[in-house]
Amino acid sequence: MHSLLGKARLILDSFDADSGALSLTELANRSGVAKATVHRIAGELVSLGLLERVGTKYRLGLRLFELGQLVPRQRILREVSLTYVQDLHAATRETVHLAIRDGLDVLYIDKISGHHGVDLPSRVAGRLPMYATATGKAILAYSPDSVFRAVTGNGFVEFTDRTVNSEDGLRRQLDAVRSQQLAVETEEVRLGTSSIAAPIFGGLGEAVAAIGVSSPRYRMDTERFAEPLRAAAEGISRKVSVLERSA
Repeated sequence: MHSLLGKARLILDSFDADSGALSLTELANRSGVAKATVHRIAGELVSLGLLERVGTKYRLGLRLFELGQLVPRQRILREVSLTYVQDLHAATRETVHLAIRDGLDVLYIDKISGHHGVDLPSRVAGRLPMYATATGKAILAYSPDSVFRAVTGNGFVEFTDRTVNSEDGLRRQLDAVRSQQLAVETEEVRLGTSSIAAPIFGGLGEAVAAIGVSSPRYRMDTERFAEPLRAAAEGISRKVSVLERSA
């Protein structure tokens, strides 16, 4: 990325969930952009509200948050899903996720944490590989084969010793998803946790999102969670289809 916009993107991409504020040196090291150039671009980003100064460091600005809330895809889906996400949370008392596909990952656009705290690696605006998550498997099972080939061609990172790590293994999992319209993930992302998810369909029959329930493995009750989960996914799918037809 040699353009000014490309370098600005690299600087903004230097931030992650664990970095509240970064120094010029840290931004230069993470972005690969020369320190003098980082200093100049960071100053312009501060004037635009995209970055904020915190002493000698920088953090992401509120203008980015404001713009993010205006993104039509996530905003509309969150709005039509809100009641169903809340109802599913009330029915299960566990953590509920709403996710879409972004490239080869699932991107979480909504999350309500469970009544009993559990350490999960997910967060709103966070992402995880499609192959390792229940929401990702639910979407991938109903995506074009080109997406499956891209995911498997990119390789597998094993988060735990239970993470699926082969094309054949993932294909078997997706076959099971299609037979039940439910995806189940057991300790593939973090030991001790499990998730179950259902696809959300658009008018053309392709999964546009997924809704899921996550809990400690010992509390995962797939039989009890399946009915309210399917009901939530079907309700959101109907609303999404109506919106697509009226667009």
